[in-house]
Amino acid sequence: LQNGAVPGEQGKQEKSVKRGNWGNQIEFVLTSVGYAVGLGNVWRFPYLCYRNGGGAFMFPYFIMLVFCGIPLFFMELSFGQFASQGCLGVWRVSPMFKGVGYGMMVVSTYIGIYYNVVICIAFYYFFVSMTRVLPWTYCSNPWNTPDCVGVLDGNLSSRAALNLTQLLNTTQKRTSPSEEYWRRYVLNLSDDIGNLGEVRLPLLGCLGVSWVVVFLCLIKGVKSSGKVVYFTATFPYVVLTILFVRGITLEGAVTGIMYYLTPQWDKILNAKVWGDAASQIFYSLGCAWGGLITMASYNKFNNNCYRDSIIISITNCATSVYAGFVIFSILGFMANHLGVDVSKVADHGPGLAFVAYPEALTLLPISPLWSILFFFMLILLGLGTQFCLLETLVTAIVDEVGNEWIIRKKTFVTLGVAVAGFLLGVPLTTQAGIYWLLLMDNYAASFSLVVISCIMCVAIMYIYGHRNYFKDIEMMLGFPPPLFFQICWRFISPAIIFFILIFTVIQYRPISYNEYVYPTWAISIGFLMALSSVICIPIYAIYKVCRSEGDTLLERLKNATKASKDWGPALPEHRSGRYAPAFSPSTESHLEVQPLQPEKGQSEAAAASPVQGSNGSAHSQDSRL
Repeated sequence: LQNGAVPGEQGKQEKSVKRGNWGNQIEFVLTSVGYAVGLGNVWRFPYLCYRNGGGAFMFPYFIMLVFCGIPLFFMELSFGQFASQGCLGVWRVSPMFKGVGYGMMVVSTYIGIYYNVVICIAFYYFFVSMTRVLPWTYCSNPWNTPDCVGVLDGNLSSRAALNLTQLLNTTQKRTSPSEEYWRRYVLNLSDDIGNLGEVRLPLLGCLGVSWVVVFLCLIKGVKSSGKVVYFTATFPYVVLTILFVRGITLEGAVTGIMYYLTPQWDKILNAKVWGDAASQIFYSLGCAWGGLITMASYNKFNNNCYRDSIIISITNCATSVYAGFVIFSILGFMANHLGVDVSKVADHGPGLAFVAYPEALTLLPISPLWSILFFFMLILLGLGTQFCLLETLVTAIVDEVGNEWIIRKKTFVTLGVAVAGFLLGVPLTTQAGIYWLLLMDNYAASFSLVVISCIMCVAIMYIYGHRNYFKDIEMMLGFPPPLFFQICWRFISPAIIFFILIFTVIQYRPISYNEYVYPTWAISIGFLMALSSVICIPIYAIYKVCRSEGDTLLERLKNATKASKDWGPALPEHRSGRYAPAFSPSTESHLEVQPLQPEKGQSEAAAASPVQGSNGSAHSQDSRL
C-alpha cells in the first residue's frame, strides 16, 4: 500500500472496465471477419475475377494481399490496440494528422448511410420470399411490360423454341421478370437522379427494421455486439455451403465454374487487372475506414494482433473465392437453361444480388427456400460490416469527449447516431434512391480511402518514426514486427497505395447505371463527397500548426507533429520504458533506495535503470546497450 501499487491497481482495472474490452479473443476475430467479409465479397469479387482473366486474376490478387492487404491490416490493428483509442484518439501519436481520423469518420458515415439501405432492400426481398411462388417468377403481374420474357413462362418445351425466343430478344433486349420486379416494383425507378418521386414505404419500413437491429446489437457496445457475431459472422458460411452444394449438383454448373476459374494468362500483363486486384484487396479488407483501429482498441494490450491480422485477411480472401463458386455454379445452370453464354447472365453489384441471382433461384424446386437463405445471408454479411461502421463513429465521439458522463451515456450516443443514419438514409428509399446509392458507393468511398491510407502510412513510418513504432510493437507483443512487414510498411505498401491512386485517376469513367448516364451536377456532388473526407486532413493540420507553440513556422511544425505527452498505452501498468511515468525524487528514493545503502543504492539504480526500463522494454534496452 505504501508505494501506491494496490490502489493504483484498482484504478487501472476500472479504467479498462469503463471503456470495455472484448469478452474473449474469439469475439474480436469474429467481429473483424464480419467487418471485412461484406457484400463486396459476394457481388464484386466473383465478377471482377471472371472479367479479369478467371484463375489468372488470383495471381495478382494474392500478391496484393501479401504485399499490401495483410501489412496494412496489421498496421491498423497494432495502432489501435497499442493506444486503446478509436480513430481520433490514436492521433496523439502525431497530433497534426488528427484530420486523418476525422476523414475516416466521414468515410464511415457515408458508407454507414448507404450500406444500411442495401441491407434494407435485402430485408425486403427476404420478407417477400416467404410465399409459395416468388413474385419475380412470371411475367403476369401488373408491373410487367410486353418485353418481359420469363425463364418459366409459356409452354417452351423444346430448347429450339427457347433459342428462337432468345434470337428475337437479342434485337430488342429481353427483360426478365426479376429485372422488371426490381426496377418497376421494388424501386419504381424514376427517369432521373434529380426526380426523387415518392418515398417507397416498404423500403422505408425495412430501413427502420435494419437500423433497429443494428442499434439493439450495439446497445451495450462491444459487450453486446461481441455476442451477436457468434451468429452473424458464422452463419453466412453455413448458407454459402448449402447454396454451394445445391449449386454444383445442377446441370450446367461446371460450365459456370469453368467460366469463373479458367485462366487467361495474357491478361496478367494488363495494368487494369493489377489495379482491380489492388483496389479489391484494399476495399474488401476495410482499410482506412477507421473500423479496424476501433475494433482493435478494445483488445487486451498484449493480444497477438499479428496472428489475428493474418487469420482475418486470409479468411476474407478465401470467402471471396468460395462465394465465386456459389454464384457461378447457379449462373452456369441458368445460362445452360436459357441456352446462352454465361457472360450474358453474369452481373455484379445490386444487379447480381437483386436481379440475376434471384432469377436463377426461380428455376430451382422449392425456390422460396433458397431465396430466403440467400437474402438472409446477404443481411448477415451486411450487418457484420454495419456494426463496425456504427461502433467506429460512436467510439470516436465517446473517446474524444472522454468524460465520465458520456461513457455512462454511450447507449444514447449510439441511439443518436442510429437515428441520424436512418434519417439520412430516407432519400435513398425514394424512386431515385438507387442512383444516389450508386453515386455514394462510387465516389464517397473510393479514392479518398486511398489518400487517407497513404497519409497514415507516411505519418506513422516517417513522421512518428519507424524505429519508434517498431519498439512500440515489440513492447506490446514481445517481439518486433517481422522484417517483411517492416519493409512493406516503409516502402512497398505506400508504393502500392500510390499505384492504386494513380490507377484510379487514369481509369476514371463517369458513373452510369445501365443506360442512364449521370448529369454533370450529380457527378460534381460525388466529387464533393469524396473531397469532404480528404479535406479534413489539410484543414486540421493548418489549424494545429497555428495553435502550436513556437516562434518560427519550423518550430510550430515540429511541435505539431511531435507525439503528445499522453500518447502510449492507455493503462498505467503497461506504460513502461519510454512511457514510464517520471517519479518525483522523493518517491523514488522512498521506493527504491531506502532498503539499500544510500550511495551504493543510487549508483546501482542509475546503472540498472536503462536496462530495466520495466517488464516490456527490457529486451530492447539490453540490445541497445
